[in-house]
Amino acid sequence: MRAVLCGYYGKGNGGDEALLATLLQMLPAHVTPLVLSGNPAETAARFGVEAGDRMNLSTVLQALQRSDALIWGGGSLMQDATSALNPWYYGGLMLLAQRLGLKTIAWAQGVGPLHRAPSRWLAQRAFAGCQGVSVRDRPSAELLTSWGIPVTLAPDPVWALQGSPVPGLWDLPAPRVAVALRPHPLLTEARLQTLGQALAMFQQATQAHVLLVPFQPSQDEAIAQALHAHLPHHSTVLTLTDPLQLAGLFQGVEMAIAMRLHGLIMAAAHQCRCFAISYDPKVSRLMDEFQMPGWELDQLPDNATAISQRWIDLYANGDGLSADQLAAIGDRAAMHRELLASILQ
Repeated sequence: MRAVLCGYYGKGNGGDEALLATLLQMLPAHVTPLVLSGNPAETAARFGVEAGDRMNLSTVLQALQRSDALIWGGGSLMQDATSALNPWYYGGLMLLAQRLGLKTIAWAQGVGPLHRAPSRWLAQRAFAGCQGVSVRDRPSAELLTSWGIPVTLAPDPVWALQGSPVPGLWDLPAPRVAVALRPHPLLTEARLQTLGQALAMFQQATQAHVLLVPFQPSQDEAIAQALHAHLPHHSTVLTLTDPLQLAGLFQGVEMAIAMRLHGLIMAAAHQCRCFAISYDPKVSRLMDEFQMPGWELDQLPDNATAISQRWIDLYANGDGLSADQLAAIGDRAAMHRELLASILQ
């Protein structure tokens, strides 16, 4: 069986690359994947799969015509907050695949926000035509259920990603704390300066070595470098493009401070203490579900001492998730694998 895999792949975003890596790990052995990617050569080389240009209509059509299934996911693809075109690309692709008679699976989705009526109409049509749908959060499940669409609700599949070692990690000073921030209109220059000052205070108090991890280097590298300037002798900017190494990084980390959703998930999956700075409802939902300490970005204190004290307290007194909790999360995340197996027979 051949399956086309469609998501925000090949765009340099570590979280989306981690979703692709997890999907490939969960794919039944008899299924041969063809990945639609923003960088087909890089995707083919990294994952050892056939890949095609996601924006080349001829390539996409030929891929669908040669395949038996389309797997759409995971992540927040069907939403019109970042771009009004998102639902039309992904929804249009799903409807085309359904028209061609392919099995279609919406896998590990985070649905919404859908602010526009045409976006909601298209999303409802696309999901209704799927043979199977899994989602990673309760609001998405409730929305699709209200549309009469059966769903499987399970934790983000990246909880189950099997990472790989990071060369040279153990040569860096210990203990280690990872920081993964990303650009956002609310992360102003003043707030970034305050975070940098807080990080320097935190490092001085804990003597930890700070790993500044740009999950999407084209966006995050400048922020990592700005923070590095606050503690040039006690931090390392660690740019990893392999999602398996990104996941493996957290095996050698005591604590993580992150805006990036999958940075928090990878860290929590390795029993790190986690502190979230939420810029998006998906991060806030993770904080609520796992009682993860943190702040909404727009409520970040303007006092660096107050911020550093919260981090120091978590470092000294906080706990990561227990082995029993992680086993239960892993069992539930495996439901995404079971959905694939039940349909791709």
